Amino acid sequence: MKRTFVVGAVVLALVLAGALAASAAPTYIGAVKCKMCHKVQYDSWVAVGKHSKALEGAKASKTPAYDASCLSCHATDKNEASVGVECEACHGLGSDYKAMSVMKDHAKSVAAGLVVQDQKACDRCHDGKDHHKKVDFAANKATVHEHKAK
Repeated sequence: MKRTFVVGAVVLALVLAGALAASAAPTYIGAVKCKMCHKVQYDSWVAVGKHSKALEGAKASKTPAYDASCLSCHATDKNEASVGVECEACHGLGSDYKAMSVMKDHAKSVAAGLVVQDQKACDRCHDGKDHHKKVDFAANKATVHEHKAK
């Protein structure tokens, strides 16, 4: 009887742990994890530097002077610990679509949380106000993801 109870408790704990993991909120995984499969895009992101060094540039700015409000556009997850505007700032939190079995299927990736970019998404930061330079998503798409790193 005692053994049955222990086995039942272990099974219940495993089921509950699985349910909690499945319902956990998506999390950031970081650009370095994306690099494992998207090396060309990662190298382009680093080489171009506009997004990879966005936080560094904001902190060095005198006009306008850097403050915490800059984090909403210059850092992934509005977090100073980020290196800048990483992949997930534009493409959504990667924990739910990072699995190879998901990433190899575009429809599965989108269903799991991958955000496909468009002009509206760029306009969240590139709105043309103040120092927020307006960008044309269609004209810049190739340079963002297909730039050959030097």
